[in-house]
Amino acid sequence: MESTASFILWLLIGIFAGFMSGMFGIGGGSIRTPLLYASGLPLLSAFGINLMVIPFSSCIAAISHKENIDWKYAPYVVIGGISGSVAGAFLVGVIKTFILAIIFLFVSLLTIYGIYLDRLSPRLAKKVHHDTKYIISRTFFLNFITALRGGSGGSLFPPFLKFMKLDIHKAIATSLFATIFSAIPGVIIYWCRGDIYLFPAMMVMVGSIIGARIGSSISLKTKSLWLEIGLSVLVIVMALIVLVKAILIKN
Repeated sequence: MESTASFILWLLIGIFAGFMSGMFGIGGGSIRTPLLYASGLPLLSAFGINLMVIPFSSCIAAISHKENIDWKYAPYVVIGGISGSVAGAFLVGVIKTFILAIIFLFVSLLTIYGIYLDRLSPRLAKKVHHDTKYIISRTFFLNFITALRGGSGGSLFPPFLKFMKLDIHKAIATSLFATIFSAIPGVIIYWCRGDIYLFPAMMVMVGSIIGARIGSSISLKTKSLWLEIGLSVLVIVMALIVLVKAILIKN
């Protein structure tokens, strides 16, 4: 039987991850998953609960950001995201953690570069193509990589969309919209395998919804530059945490 302290801890984890989700347009899994794992839940359960919460917290945040959703790109991000989510959820554990961490770090650095591409390499930025195949294939890859560690791709979608020349507010809003759908296939797979514990999931969900509402409200009032800097730092920190954790496990 879970203690009151456990329920409060899961609620606080949800609030914190939900806040980051609403603020920066990420799914929140890079924050929620390690914290749930550290709280004593099995890793696969942490993965499943994280995915179960994402559609709800992202929906709340996306409603606040609805005016900024780019409907030209959103459908293709959803298609690529869902495909990557299905492939990654089925293949969890197949690829070695350390190799996955290296790939994730590399992709994170690349997406950070994409945020500032128009300033660092303006000539290259002008050559970026925005065709549907490019968007679907890249979002599939990003979601596949994050799905292998129980995520929804949301941590890398905003930098990628910024790379596609979307304003940071539009990138955040579009990412939130896409993660509503990209997480659902993973939820179904984890639920059918019995990896999702209901009571922890409900507490994390309530906290995430509250946090997402607060974070999205602040995000809308925050200047683009600070959102770009905050997102950059967050993505790098999450990538380094994944890498360090993988090194510790390997050793």
